[in-house]
Amino acid sequence: MITKKILIFGASGQVGRYCIRRFVKNNYKVIAVTRNVHKKGYILKTQAPIGYLDIIESNIFDENKLIELISKVDVCINLVGILNEKGKINTFKNIHTNFPKKLAEICDAKKVKFVHISALGLEDAKDSKYASSKINGEKFIREMLPSATIIKPSLVYSVDDNSTTKFMSLLSVLPIFPLYYGGRTKFTPIHVSELAELIFFVVSKELYSKTIEAIGPEVLTFKQILQTLMKCIKKNRILLPMPLPLARMTAFFMQVLPQPLITQDQINLLKYDNIKTINGITNFDVGCPSNLKFEETVKDYAFNWTEGGQFSNT
Repeated sequence: MITKKILIFGASGQVGRYCIRRFVKNNYKVIAVTRNVHKKGYILKTQAPIGYLDIIESNIFDENKLIELISKVDVCINLVGILNEKGKINTFKNIHTNFPKKLAEICDAKKVKFVHISALGLEDAKDSKYASSKINGEKFIREMLPSATIIKPSLVYSVDDNSTTKFMSLLSVLPIFPLYYGGRTKFTPIHVSELAELIFFVVSKELYSKTIEAIGPEVLTFKQILQTLMKCIKKNRILLPMPLPLARMTAFFMQVLPQPLITQDQINLLKYDNIKTINGITNFDVGCPSNLKFEETVKDYAFNWTEGGQFSNT
């Protein structure tokens, strides 16, 4: 028996897929919105039993479609986010500021609960367009819909991520890997399954009008993360501190690639720690702690980057 209807924007990403499985397991009906059904539909269809998942292809800037979709559900969850700007439409301002603002406005008008996923460690990053756009999005949501809950995760990792998997791919072939800011930037990595659990916890317990920082059980520096990944794939690489001017010049040329390894904006963002703020309320505080340790969990999928694979003796 279906209890509530959940609308998820950004459903085809790693967080979205875990959320779908978590919600339908508990008899929630999910409406998953994606821009490319022909590319993502076959993956999404495997995430839920028949009758518990509707897949909708839509332009997220189509206001009439947004109103139609939100009018039919009990809760709206926004997982949409980008790391790099592409063209004049997929900009940080449009994706992280204007889109959440419009969702909050419609949810307020339709009396629909709203859960927005932002990011941790943004407040001090005034020189990052990514961070500024996220902060402005949060600000508009709070002004327009005080009942919304904003979840701010640290580094989210899994076999489907775009961070640990990219690093392991590079570490498996590069003899030298650059360290920005000496690798001192701190993170509190949280596994995607535990972020999805927190999102489900917020909706099922009706924890609204809150800002929750989603963190894992450990604080790790960027250097420690890379060292752990090298250990998991059984590679020994030189981690070389890169002077900031050289890092910026390298990023300047890399950011023009279709899938840049790093951009100048990300160089700016890496200056700031990605950990619990002094007065922040975390998933631990609201009764939904994370327990998965980074190294133990990465080992479960790191064999994809080891010589010989999972059962190799090398």
